[in-house]
Amino acid sequence: MSKKKGIGTEEPLEKQLWKAADKLRKNIDAAEYKHIVLGLIFLKYISDAFEELYERLKAEESLGADPEDKDEYKAENVFFVPLDARWNYLQSKAKQPEIGKIVDNAMDAIEKENASLKGVLPKVFARQNLDPTSLGELIDLVGNIALGDAKARSADVLGHVFEYFLGEFALAEGKKGGQFYTPRSVVELLVEMLEPYKGRVFDPDISIYGQESNQTTWRLAKMNLAIRGIDSSQVKWNSEGSFLNDAHKDLKADYIIANPPFNVSDWGGDLMRTDGRWQYGTPPTGNANFAWMQHFIYHLAPSGQAGVVLAKGALTSKTSGEGEIRKAFVENGLIDCIVNLPAKLFLNTQIPAALWFMSRNRKNGKFRNRSNEILFIDARNLGHLVNRRTRELSQEDIDKIAGTYHNWRNPDGNYEDIPGFCASAPVTKVAELDYVLTPGRYVGLPDDEDDFDFNERFTVLKAELEEQLREEAHLNEIITANLSKIKLNSEL
Repeated sequence: MSKKKGIGTEEPLEKQLWKAADKLRKNIDAAEYKHIVLGLIFLKYISDAFEELYERLKAEESLGADPEDKDEYKAENVFFVPLDARWNYLQSKAKQPEIGKIVDNAMDAIEKENASLKGVLPKVFARQNLDPTSLGELIDLVGNIALGDAKARSADVLGHVFEYFLGEFALAEGKKGGQFYTPRSVVELLVEMLEPYKGRVFDPDISIYGQESNQTTWRLAKMNLAIRGIDSSQVKWNSEGSFLNDAHKDLKADYIIANPPFNVSDWGGDLMRTDGRWQYGTPPTGNANFAWMQHFIYHLAPSGQAGVVLAKGALTSKTSGEGEIRKAFVENGLIDCIVNLPAKLFLNTQIPAALWFMSRNRKNGKFRNRSNEILFIDARNLGHLVNRRTRELSQEDIDKIAGTYHNWRNPDGNYEDIPGFCASAPVTKVAELDYVLTPGRYVGLPDDEDDFDFNERFTVLKAELEEQLREEAHLNEIITANLSKIKLNSEL
């Protein structure tokens, strides 16, 4: 599955495939090219799954099985793929000049046969900037992904390649790519800590619920879940977003895992001053951080748990009542653990981030009573650089953080405070420190350096300034365009 690179080293399959696919990109931007490549990987996956069941049904025809009966596939949670959309058919047409139109038609045909995929699949293959020869070569490349593996295993291979390509496209796009991709190591850390292995999870005994206002992100999420055989019917899209149009008003989830956008100022807060979700204080109209937190808390089941990525500033901010909301979280026993993350983990922002782990029931259940204490973990010194601008957590880092949390909350855990890394602080101490939740205040950093980190503060201010300059440039473009229209109308 991989070839030798140098002496005693191997290049993983997904890296080989990425390099080959990227060479075929030519003059197409990564933002557009991702739909082409990921769309083909998805098509290959559902075709492989279909063909595997098709062959089994064909072998059972004498017993009454019908390989062309759509209900046979629905019963097995497999997408039905029409004849002219099956991978073997597409690969046989890969060298034809109209291959782009053939693939677009295949996407249309699959959507018509599978209601859950309606509006999800890309139809971008007949565009003029996509050379038919390059598309044909890309089809051949994707067609070889299983590389001789049994078809039953190809879904795992395809799923891994799909996820790897998501990350590479996010890197290629830079800041904009981060909108649809949360770094794998951050996701793995959230999952390892929460252990959401059964129940209702809110983005066969796991139900996935989610909502997204960015349609590209929604489409990619739906395809990614489908590749893993997970029902995505409750992953909703609407342009208004979760605050103004909550798609799951009555949902009470066992687990919530979320990475909402940081410090959003234009979130419609002025229209929602009396919303029922604001049980711990009305969030400021100029920052959605504590609106997100209360939205998630509102949707937690009585024993539900949440892991949320948030800008680090939310740990200390007192602007427009944010300090009082944070105080209410602590006094109501909702906050279980705070993890300070390393810098440069996220592609779309340089703003420092932290993980908030919250629980509706910290007194009993399968864990010990932690209602009068909060675990603080400072993981800023963990992780390693994968390039000049991006850092990621290793599996050892993830195990260290998650293991610390599990040892702390489990009845038979072997937890100890580690100076400079972790501390279990009583709520009384948190109150003494005015409900500031920065881990460095509790884990014992020398010289109280967490109070003011010049490099960190400079990074935050720089990122905020750049964002303001972008907004001003966009506003100037709008003003200039409107002035031009006014001038044109006056001349007429």
